[in-house]
Amino acid sequence: MDRAPGLSVRLKLTLSYAGFLMLAGVLLLAAVWVFLLRYVPARALIVPGSTGTATNAVFPVRSNLLHVFAPRAAAVLAFLLVFGLVGGWMLAGRMLGPLARITGATRLASTGSLSHRIRLPGRKDEFSELADAFDTMLARLEAHVAEQRRFAANASHELRTPLAISKALLDVARTDPNHDVGEVIDRLHAVNTRAIGLTEALLLLSRADQRSFTREHVDLSLMAEEATETLLPLAEKRDVTIETRGDIAPTIGSQALLLQLTTNLVHNAIVHNLPAQGTVWVDISVRPKTVVLTVENTGEKLTPELVSTLTEPFQRGTERVHTDHAGVGLGLAIVRTITQAHDGTLTLTPRSAGGIRVTVELPATEPHSDR
Repeated sequence: MDRAPGLSVRLKLTLSYAGFLMLAGVLLLAAVWVFLLRYVPARALIVPGSTGTATNAVFPVRSNLLHVFAPRAAAVLAFLLVFGLVGGWMLAGRMLGPLARITGATRLASTGSLSHRIRLPGRKDEFSELADAFDTMLARLEAHVAEQRRFAANASHELRTPLAISKALLDVARTDPNHDVGEVIDRLHAVNTRAIGLTEALLLLSRADQRSFTREHVDLSLMAEEATETLLPLAEKRDVTIETRGDIAPTIGSQALLLQLTTNLVHNAIVHNLPAQGTVWVDISVRPKTVVLTVENTGEKLTPELVSTLTEPFQRGTERVHTDHAGVGLGLAIVRTITQAHDGTLTLTPRSAGGIRVTVELPATEPHSDR
């Protein structure tokens, strides 16, 4: 925003300090006049001596005192003015020093340099609180920008892969007329299906991140039940047993997004499981102020370092990423975004026997009256 040039804050503070000091000086001189000089007689009074001699006592006259007092009072006021301007300028500069550092950091941030930190020394005051809040904002913004850059790079890579495969298949079909057309069509269909799934996942991730959805009363236990029933054929195909338990868990949010969240968790638990005779536990519990969805599964042993990265886009917990149901690496990233959009918390914990425990905690509400 373009603004007309004006006085600096330092100059304004300087003038304010000097003006306040001058006002204090004038009030002090006025007090001297009111409580002292007004009682001095305006005319000379001669009081005869008590001894009866010719020696008499003479009181000072008000006009004579004013003649002597006024120049000195003016000199004092002039000194206070100069002292107020010089001292106010130095004091204002010292007081506004932290603000200058904050302004410099803001200008650096506006150029794209987010690694700079103010780190204002000294005890806690309004400037230090502002500087600390600004440093925290820069740290979060830097992490967010870095995450967005990684996401853009990974998304470009993931989208480029199916396009490159499609191009290769088409080139083969064009250069080799004797190639089995049905096989090419089947492979193109599989590649395009994966690309469509990736695009839809990206759109869902963007929608949840922007919180552009209507909030309504949702029973989380019903979402878990529907997700389990939908994925039961996949679990039977992969020889995985699903065990579900829990009570009514009312919360407020998007029914479609919460169903997607539950489906992603159960899907990941089925796919990233033991090759045979695996188990998935889905538990819904209610606490005083929250409802908790816990999805736990058997599987390979995971380190805490690996688990902490699974919510990043395009991160996968195992190397089985080329199967039919391996997904596109956005499952837990979508879960994290949906959880944050519903003011909840997401916790991932590796199981000592192998597999992972995922806990989603959302704000609880009273059961809906229509239920």
